Amino acid sequence: MQRILFVCLGNICRSPMAESIFRDMLEKRGLTDRFECASAATSDEETGNPVYPPARARLREMGISAGNKRAVTMTRDDYSRYDLLVGMETRNLAAMRRICGGDPQGKIRRLLDWSDRPRDIADPWYTGDFRTASADIEEGCEALLAALTAGAAQR
Repeated sequence: MQRILFVCLGNICRSPMAESIFRDMLEKRGLTDRFECASAATSDEETGNPVYPPARARLREMGISAGNKRAVTMTRDDYSRYDLLVGMETRNLAAMRRICGGDPQGKIRRLLDWSDRPRDIADPWYTGDFRTASADIEEGCEALLAALTAGAAQR
């Protein structure tokens, strides 16, 4: 089973959206037995808080539930617990490497690095644009899942 941790600054917008979108993709494709996913924050500012209401509303518009997700903070142990640690933007990657004490196995990556247009996903907490953030996250999740399932097919 492949274990993936989606990470952003607070774990109330982008990373829980990525977790929910990716999980929905897995369910629709019958792949839930092959992957496990979760999400976390690089800061502890929002620990314990639910998914931010506009992010939850955007997911609902997409027909996806965020469940009872509450923000958690990434730990050094997550590096050994997960196969991939997927950040939403370059700043997340730097914080993730700091938390993990580096990235000797090359597990820390940016979500849209799997897409045809690698880039950061802007934080909708600041931009207010949850539609663009969700579209970017969906693009990244599709590309990530395609890469992971293609890799499994080649083995």
